[in-house]
Amino acid sequence: MSNEFEKEIVERIGENSRNEALKSGARSFLLESVKAKYSYNFSWLGRPIIQYPQDIVAMQEIIWSLQPDLIIETGIAHGGSLIFSASMLELNAACGGPADAMVLGVDIDIRAHNKEAILAHPLARRISMIEGSSIDPEIIEKVRAQTEGKQCVLVCLDSNHTHAHVLAELEAYAPLTTVGSYCVVFDTVVEDIPADYFTDRPWRDGNSPKSAVRHYLKTHAEFESDKGIDNKLLISVTPDGYLRRVR
Repeated sequence: MSNEFEKEIVERIGENSRNEALKSGARSFLLESVKAKYSYNFSWLGRPIIQYPQDIVAMQEIIWSLQPDLIIETGIAHGGSLIFSASMLELNAACGGPADAMVLGVDIDIRAHNKEAILAHPLARRISMIEGSSIDPEIIEKVRAQTEGKQCVLVCLDSNHTHAHVLAELEAYAPLTTVGSYCVVFDTVVEDIPADYFTDRPWRDGNSPKSAVRHYLKTHAEFESDKGIDNKLLISVTPDGYLRRVR
C-alpha cells in the first residue's frame, strides 16, 4: 500500500468522525439491525460467527498487522470466531508469520455439538479450548500459563456482558495483552441501545461491557481506546472497545 493511499485513508476516516449525517445513518442502521438480529446471519468457513461484518474486517486487519502467536478469546458459542481467528493465523503462517500460532477459547459451557464441530474442522489444529468460567482463578491461571514465551498476544472478550463480569475479565486478561497489541471488548454497543431491546438479559445502560471499559481505563493508562477503528467502521458492536496497549 502506497504512502499516498494510506494518507487518503487517514483523511477519510478523520472526515467520518465529523460527518454527522453519516454517523446518524450508521446509528439508525445499527439500532434497526439489532432488533432484526442481523449479527446471527453470518458464518465463517462453515460455523456461525455472530458478529457484524465490519468488526470481522477490523479483526482481520488487526491480526494481519500484529501477526500474533496467541489469540485468547472468552466466549465460544458456535465457534465461528475461533475458526475465524484460526484461519487468519493460518494465512499469516502461509505468508511467513508465526508457524505455530494458536487461538485459545474459554467458555463456561462448551456445548457438545459445538465442540464436536469445532474439533472436526480442518483448522482445529490451531485451536484449543478450556471449559469453565473465564473469571475463575484456576481458569485464569491456565490461560496465563499459555502466554508464557509468546511474543504477541491478542485478547478478545465476548462472554457474559454484565459490567462486573467484563471488568473482572479485563482485570484478569488485559494484562496478558502484549504492548502494541489489543484487548478487544465486544458488545460495548449494549450501553448505547435502549433497555427494552434486552428484556430477557441483565445488561443495559450502566451495566454493560462499555461501562466496564470506562471504569477500567480510568485506572489503567497503559491502554487507550482506538478511536480510529470506531471512525473507520461506523457500524460496529464494539465502539470504544478496541483497546490498544500502549505501554
